[in-house]
Amino acid sequence: FTGHIPSGLICHPNKEHVLYPLGCTVIIQELDTRKQAFLHGHTNNISCVVVSRNGAYVASGQVTFMGFKADIILWDFQKKELLARLSLHKGKVEGLAFSLNNLYLLSLGGQDDGSVVVWHVEKREAVCGSPASARSAGNATVVVCSSCRDEMFVTAGNGTIRVWELDPANRKIRPTECQTGQLGRVITCIKMTDDDNYFYAGTSSGDILRVNTKSKMMTNYGPQKEKFSLGVTALLWLKTGDLIVGTGGGIVALCKASNYKVMKKIQVQGAVTSLTCRGQGHQFFIGTNECQIYRVNYTAFKEELIATCHNEAVHDVIFPLGTSDLFATCSKNDIRVWHTPENRELLRIVVPNVTCHAIEFMRDGKSIISAWNDGKIRAFLPETGRLLYVINHAHSLGVTAIAATSSCKQILSGGGEGQVRVWEIGERSHKLGEILKEHVSAVSCIKIKKDDRECVTASLDGTCIIWDIVRFVRKQMLLANTLFKCVCYHPEEYQLITSGTDRRIGYWEVFDGSAIREVEGSASGSINGMDITADGAYFVTGGDDHLVKLWNYNEGAVTHIGVGHGGSIARLKICPGNKYIVSVSADGAILLWKYPDSH
Repeated sequence: FTGHIPSGLICHPNKEHVLYPLGCTVIIQELDTRKQAFLHGHTNNISCVVVSRNGAYVASGQVTFMGFKADIILWDFQKKELLARLSLHKGKVEGLAFSLNNLYLLSLGGQDDGSVVVWHVEKREAVCGSPASARSAGNATVVVCSSCRDEMFVTAGNGTIRVWELDPANRKIRPTECQTGQLGRVITCIKMTDDDNYFYAGTSSGDILRVNTKSKMMTNYGPQKEKFSLGVTALLWLKTGDLIVGTGGGIVALCKASNYKVMKKIQVQGAVTSLTCRGQGHQFFIGTNECQIYRVNYTAFKEELIATCHNEAVHDVIFPLGTSDLFATCSKNDIRVWHTPENRELLRIVVPNVTCHAIEFMRDGKSIISAWNDGKIRAFLPETGRLLYVINHAHSLGVTAIAATSSCKQILSGGGEGQVRVWEIGERSHKLGEILKEHVSAVSCIKIKKDDRECVTASLDGTCIIWDIVRFVRKQMLLANTLFKCVCYHPEEYQLITSGTDRRIGYWEVFDGSAIREVEGSASGSINGMDITADGAYFVTGGDDHLVKLWNYNEGAVTHIGVGHGGSIARLKICPGNKYIVSVSADGAILLWKYPDSH
């Protein structure tokens, strides 16, 4: 769940689904069964998503590169298919709104575009457009529709609030500026009342303005003294006339609409970016920028965490020996252990303000070892997450790769400076055994043979080195014009496959380090992760082209391609028993793929 998109989490009017964006995909999730459907079609990250009143349509907008057109895609919710691409805006689609009876779709361009456009939904064409805010005002970032008629809507943003009237006969829209007196405010969110008489506007200063729709004047604002910390970021208007306010400080508060006095409040993790009602508001959902989704029952007003994921790039994923029911991932600040059948988080190990580059389950299952950018190796208990031991100053430029021997008596670690170090792990002690100095740049991947006598290390200096880890000498060196990102032993251990930034997959002879063959692994972007099946017949790769590819090892040909990631894939693994493939990416997503049955 991409948590930083304002109002990105939406509860569908049928009360059974929630929708949210993740990278370039819109995800539709059933609340009861947690089944997911995906809407693929955007070429870049989604910036806004909206559902029509009756739930028939979904619209989503994206960002794109400077000077290019950013698409809006209109989807059919029932059939989960693309109906139309609407492109006019440059650079970014800032906001979207459906009119009351789905006659029109309103869209707002980003700061390089600055226009508001009215689209006819049935005809799939633009009716008219206009600059969204006056030259003297800032950018408009919010657009909402009237609750009673199709021809009126409101836009707002930095120092601007405008009520617009659409004249469909003459294909024109006419704005009226709303007067806020001496208040200069940046509007972050707007909610209309059901009778259209007023709308409430939340501001980045932490107060709420109430504007009369007919007179276009601000009638009051509040709270006057105790403003909401870090700004109002989301609003819900309830049938009772009260407001639910979400703030940048992670507070969700129930307020009296008359005087903005807080009656109940809860604290969630991260800034609130979405508030969405299920049905009449007896239940609502909260989305935060730390990618947490909470469910709240209105009467009890207690939060319940229903979904969570990493909110930074995920760097590694690993299965314990012989089980596909658990896997662990690591990111900035934390390591998380997940339960595969239920897709839920079992354990979170938090180490604030440092990034974990690589993790490994010890073969005996007694610890999770991890490599961190502060130069430390940390080991944790897998059940409780308690810290078992720390190896301080393991590497000078951060620990970038880690692996453990089958006997669990040694750990091999690679650092940003290019050293490979061997650590002797005892019952109660750990000490430095050997230092292997050959690489001149960061070590990206380490793999050890099953008999613990040999290992291979891949580095960004363009070499892979095969080491004898009994005598601690170099056996072979593989050279290529690439930054090596990943390396795998074939299960029979007489061949290696490597890949990296030159997008080629190299097959190598372990015995003498000679190149057997190369295949083109990707049309664009580096290949960052690979994993091979236990029988060595197939392997998977993933990288900057956002695709998961399954290859036949002997033929060197792609058999299946998985489309779904919105960011660069960092690592991927085939689970023991070939049930799933799990891939992790730079946008914080963890995707679980069904391993193809028929070969």
